[in-house]
Amino acid sequence: MDTHTDTDTTTFTTFESPLGELLLVGRAGVLTSLSMPGQRTAPAVRPDWQRDDDAFTEATTQLTAYFAGRLTRFDLRFATDGTDFQRRVWQAVDTIPYGTTTTYGTLAAQLGVARADTPAVGAALGANPLLIVRPCHRVIGADGSMRGYAGGVDRKVRLLTHEGALQPTLV
Repeated sequence: MDTHTDTDTTTFTTFESPLGELLLVGRAGVLTSLSMPGQRTAPAVRPDWQRDDDAFTEATTQLTAYFAGRLTRFDLRFATDGTDFQRRVWQAVDTIPYGTTTTYGTLAAQLGVARADTPAVGAALGANPLLIVRPCHRVIGADGSMRGYAGGVDRKVRLLTHEGALQPTLV
């Protein structure tokens, strides 16, 4: 559920996940960012932010269930800033079912974006501030390649394998 808020103190917590320590940020009990270590667009904790683990109880409960294989769709209050185009892309991504993938081209066509403008869809996905919760990891190249993911392509592969969209590889 996407709501908008720009008041109150920014709060944060961290969550140990199979992908590393996740940073959850919010305002007024509403999630505004979920990022991973090394993510190119990840916010850094600022001195004026307050740690408040209790404010993120529902988010961490759902993340625990997701990584345990018991949750396939998040139901959290969140608010994100973005352009109208980014919001359209993010809303479309929210409809990609767990355990499936789509391509950048298919997503662009669904949005009525010209083929030549498909990279703009990728850029909007790269600006997604809610990794995992907003499943941009489910968008792949037309040839099945694991193209760009703000959290790293290796994590994209791990998420898609976890969801059953990819088969585990033996090493």
